[in-house]
Amino acid sequence: MRADAAAPLPDDFPGAWNGTDDLWVFAYGSLIWRPGFAWQERRLASIHGYHRSLCLWSRHHRGSDQAPGLVFGLDRGGCCRGVVFRIAAADVPVTVRALWEREMIGGAYTPRWLTCHSEQGPVSGLAFLLNRACADYAGDVAEERRLDIIRTAVGRSGACLEYVLETERALRAHGISDCRLGELVRRLLPAF
Repeated sequence: MRADAAAPLPDDFPGAWNGTDDLWVFAYGSLIWRPGFAWQERRLASIHGYHRSLCLWSRHHRGSDQAPGLVFGLDRGGCCRGVVFRIAAADVPVTVRALWEREMIGGAYTPRWLTCHSEQGPVSGLAFLLNRACADYAGDVAEERRLDIIRTAVGRSGACLEYVLETERALRAHGISDCRLGELVRRLLPAF
């Protein structure tokens, strides 16, 4: 076990982890194409009760305070096809701390355990659900405005358009069809 792996998990980590089991993390957006952590196994998986939605303002990574961009969140209702990653037990504390630094800023997400259904069987996976009560919830943006924001917003991690296109490409590369995202990309890039 790594020396820094013995450090405690974040206080708001949902539920107990026994320190010996591998941990699964559900990815639905940029974690698919840029997980930022070592993983042992990757499976296609679906969750129920939530869907992928461009419903969160991004004032740093894909936009600015003056011109916020939009990023994906798991919003209530429907289902979502994505990827579930298995993280080795020895890597869990380090990986979870890195995920908290990446995902748990600004109160936008709530970590929860969800049943992730894969062809190999169900696993309990850690997912970051959208917190609709956060100040950056953007669930009521009109479609034309949403398209304009995606086309023009840029943040320290790059253009919002690049983020949306990379996510759509990663889903297609994994054989995942997201009709809403596909239609959005067709509207963003009419020749697509």
